[in-house]
Amino acid sequence: MKPEALQFKAALGGKSVIFETGKLAGQAGGAVTVRLGDTMLFAAATMSPNVREGIDFFPLSVDYEERMYAGGRIPGSFFRREGRPTEEAILTSRLTDRPLRPLFPKDLRNDVQVTMYSFSIDGENPIDILCINAASAALMISDIPWGGPIGAVRVGRVNGQFITNPTYAEMEQSDLNLRLAGTRDAILMVECGANEIPEDVMVAALEYGHQAIQPLVDVQEQMAREIGKPKQTYTSFILAEAIEASVYQRVASQLNALLDQPHTKAQLYTAVDALEAETVAAIVAQDETLGDEAKEAFHAAYQKVVRQRILEQGKRPDGRGLTEVRPIWCEVDISPRAHGSGLFTRGETQVLTLATLGTPRDAQEMDNLTPVDTKRYMHHYNFPPFSTGEVKMLRGQSRREIGHGALAERALVPVLPSEAEFPYTLRLVSEVLSSNGSSSMGSVCGSTLALMDSGVPIKAPVAGVAMGLIKEGDKFAVLTDIQGLEDHLGDMDFKVAGTKDGITALQMDIKIKGITPEIMRQALAQANAGRMTILGKMLEVLPAPRPDLKPHAPRITVVHIPVDKIGAVIGPGGKIIRSIQEETGAKIDIEDDGSVFIAAADGPSAERAREMIEGLTDSPVLGRIYTGKVVRITDFGAFVEIMPNIDGMVHISQLDSSRVERVEDIVSMGDEITVMVTGIDPAGKIRLSRQAVLEGWTLEEAAARDKPGGGRSGGGRPGGGPRPGGDRRDNRGGGNRGGGSNRGDRRN
Repeated sequence: MKPEALQFKAALGGKSVIFETGKLAGQAGGAVTVRLGDTMLFAAATMSPNVREGIDFFPLSVDYEERMYAGGRIPGSFFRREGRPTEEAILTSRLTDRPLRPLFPKDLRNDVQVTMYSFSIDGENPIDILCINAASAALMISDIPWGGPIGAVRVGRVNGQFITNPTYAEMEQSDLNLRLAGTRDAILMVECGANEIPEDVMVAALEYGHQAIQPLVDVQEQMAREIGKPKQTYTSFILAEAIEASVYQRVASQLNALLDQPHTKAQLYTAVDALEAETVAAIVAQDETLGDEAKEAFHAAYQKVVRQRILEQGKRPDGRGLTEVRPIWCEVDISPRAHGSGLFTRGETQVLTLATLGTPRDAQEMDNLTPVDTKRYMHHYNFPPFSTGEVKMLRGQSRREIGHGALAERALVPVLPSEAEFPYTLRLVSEVLSSNGSSSMGSVCGSTLALMDSGVPIKAPVAGVAMGLIKEGDKFAVLTDIQGLEDHLGDMDFKVAGTKDGITALQMDIKIKGITPEIMRQALAQANAGRMTILGKMLEVLPAPRPDLKPHAPRITVVHIPVDKIGAVIGPGGKIIRSIQEETGAKIDIEDDGSVFIAAADGPSAERAREMIEGLTDSPVLGRIYTGKVVRITDFGAFVEIMPNIDGMVHISQLDSSRVERVEDIVSMGDEITVMVTGIDPAGKIRLSRQAVLEGWTLEEAAARDKPGGGRSGGGRPGGGPRPGGDRRDNRGGGNRGGGSNRGDRRN
């Protein structure tokens, strides 16, 4: 019997978000579809009945799989099926995972899997926000223990007004792209790109977004009450208080002593590891079964000592004050052949970014379900194991690397020049050479330096800083420029990037159950101060973009041609454009709107290519003087090719300042002569005059002395009349080979 589907609706920004369950995936722990407009997403959540043995973490996996059928498309891969996830799908999975994870029990060791598919994409409503809501709803009605629900929205700002869940079209007009997820009482996750938004506007947007998620929280609570399954019991892996207290008493003073000594990251980690090994060995000597518990208790003691020092004494592990930024030094022009490079070092975190400039043809083609089909700016982030002093297998980029690259990309997009101003494709690669926290923000800073070193005319330099949080009850401390240990043992990683005028990117991850607006305001204020400090250090090295590109960077010249002339430039089978590229060494890209991008290593090559293209597409202009080649001779005049494949006729009366008896007395085939265009008839036939150039006549004077059928006036003085018998051949001329049309067009 067909099961009955149950629907629940939430009103959001004047639209309905529809949750449906009961019809699909009956064996999953919980399954829902969520629909907004004609965009529909499916999510299923399931927990394994058994504990995964031998681990000391909660095994959660969250995956969004982009199905191309949702947009009525067949995948573009060789196999014509979905393969490795796109960058967009990876970022959506990561976006969904981040707010879900803090609400699971810390002592849970059963595998939990959340899987999402795109069922329908309308090209109007983005799917990423629906993923978070669908995953939350699936968990709420499932038998999986979880502390939700959470709601998620996108906030845009158009003409100064906030809007909820804007469409793709509305986002084109928005100066804010804020994605926010949270519980009824607090914000859990923020991902934001902005066009230099001030801090007070950002706080207002966060408060607006948190208020907007309330209907989504309401409807999920209703679903849990009405159809939710009883939650499973599970084996708890909570640490016994007795052993935790015992280990803390044993090691607290030694840990404090280690932290009080000046140290590098490696020195501290080595000393702490040695103390851990000594402590665990002592406990195991008394009871062999307590090895794992002793290790966990030591980590808990270490965390407690570090957090107490910060909250009660204002002492950070490296001795800095709460708002102090680590020492910074920078360099540019590291690579002699890259188009730009910037090295940014802050404390023990070091990032080298190298920039490459390409032509529009180098833009990335996107094969996903968003309306964006090409990407002109790409930012890639690499985090090799040696950057943390480790040895690991080198594999493909992790979700973290892709996410950090996307964050740095988002931070810099608002300051990049438009394609009309700077017609280059840009690829930046940030190589993390050493890491002790805030490497993603280091990549923002290194990338700004690389862009300026390349000569890219960015609107303003961008810097980034990572903020941390230590919170116990009502007491909290916000930390500026956190290092790795503070990130690992703290409660928040809050990254803020921007210019001196405002925020361009923001990302927040929370390990506790949300933060208050008060904490958010303080974090943004401290981030602003830290950002200004960092910007100052960067601009000491390179205060503005270089005025010129590097010698090895391509020079791009932009020419605009009529759309109906594109075929003339390309030629049959691409023959003409290939010949131009071979002759000049330039690389040529032609857009559908008639924009032609000419890239060459030197100016003369680009100029020659430009002249050849313009020659193929220009139309003759009355009164303009051209130098052309004689391509045909008749008894009444000579035909001269004044532009590629375009010629006109010089009547015998207009060949010289004196009377001409035979055309061959003045010109021969292949001669180059300079002529003026004196007439273009409705059929496109072009009339030329060499006499007008020799006499220095204006167009009006030349036209008055060279009228078809008006006599043979060669040798006449200004103001003179036609010579006797001068009209003998006039009616046989007046045209041009090919009628003045572009022969390249005709061949196409």
